[in-house]
Amino acid sequence: MILEFTKRRLQPDLTVLAMEGSIHCGPECARLEREVDGMIALRETRVIFDMAGVTHADSAAIGAIVRCLAKLKGAGGALRIAAAQPMIDHSLKLTKVDKIIEMFATVDQAAKGFSGPDASAGPHA
Repeated sequence: MILEFTKRRLQPDLTVLAMEGSIHCGPECARLEREVDGMIALRETRVIFDMAGVTHADSAAIGAIVRCLAKLKGAGGALRIAAAQPMIDHSLKLTKVDKIIEMFATVDQAAKGFSGPDASAGPHA
């Protein structure tokens, strides 16, 4: 299945990027990064990745997610992950991504405490 994105504003400064399909090395990873680049250009830098519809993510996808985090943090924003399927959740934890990107069971849980400027982005390097 081709990776599809749906973007919606939860709050004036918080955007949810819902993904549906499979994220593999190559085109899908590049598309995810381009989508985040476009969001940054629109000053949408506080983002929740809604991964409920993602059926598979390989190691390249995990790398792309970490690069998206770096881009968002570099723009003064932050990233959270919501609703990852069990196998993807396991892969993110196995690779310790959960130590650098907060993960939540639902988008609503991810949105809690994610308001205000740089609420969870931490100090900038």
